[in-house]
Amino acid sequence: MAEITANDVATLRAKTGAGLIDCKRALTETQGDFDAAIDLLRKKGVATAAKKAGREADEGVIAQCVAEDGLSGVLVEVNCETDFVAKNEEFQGFAAKMAALLLASPDADFEEMRASQVAKTGENIKIARFEHLTVEAAGVVQSYVHTGAKVAVLLALSSDSDEVASREETKQIAKDLCMHIAAANPLCVSREEVAPDLILKETEIAKAQAEGKPPHAIEKIVGGKLEKFYATNCLLEQSFVKNPDLTISGLLEACEGGLKVNRFARFQIGE
Repeated sequence: MAEITANDVATLRAKTGAGLIDCKRALTETQGDFDAAIDLLRKKGVATAAKKAGREADEGVIAQCVAEDGLSGVLVEVNCETDFVAKNEEFQGFAAKMAALLLASPDADFEEMRASQVAKTGENIKIARFEHLTVEAAGVVQSYVHTGAKVAVLLALSSDSDEVASREETKQIAKDLCMHIAAANPLCVSREEVAPDLILKETEIAKAQAEGKPPHAIEKIVGGKLEKFYATNCLLEQSFVKNPDLTISGLLEACEGGLKVNRFARFQIGE
């Protein structure tokens, strides 16, 4: 069997634009025959996929998959070039399959599947990002995909016990929270999670807006604007979209069972 060198792999990659792993596999299968390796890559759709990889892929869908036990879940953004393909049932099925596979094997190599989808659609397809959430003890992972699959949310909600987590009331709260996050677009769960540089930026903006006022007034204005920033951008301090008189923190406190938002992920196409 012919020895496959790094230079051989690099040469084939330059000719086809395919990935290093795919090039090495093709050369190995064809015993170093470059023409046969190129044909093999073309048959698999890998060479075609690589050539399309430079094209913009700003459309697509977001898919979700939550484990049967409700303790883990995945969001994945799959991009394509046109909204026409994004609305195609086969493409949406591919995205759903990717979510299920990522939940089961987040470190697996899905290049062949992606390349096959490129060959079917004739468009650049890319797995833009994915997020995996779990609850370590008692709790529930819930998801929500908005109509059109352009916005989606994954939420990890913990509770005091498995009994609390299994309640229909808890599951409904998790669903409501997902829909709230989709609509309100919070930056983080609590004010403690806001990045220090962002707080500094908002403080400087508030000071600039209050320029010319007495020092004690500036301090009060800056404090008030920061509080408004937290109330707008921190999930626990936001007004619940289904009941604006109630904050998310108040909603959770009103429910027995120690419900707590651990983490959430909100995806929007093209962000």
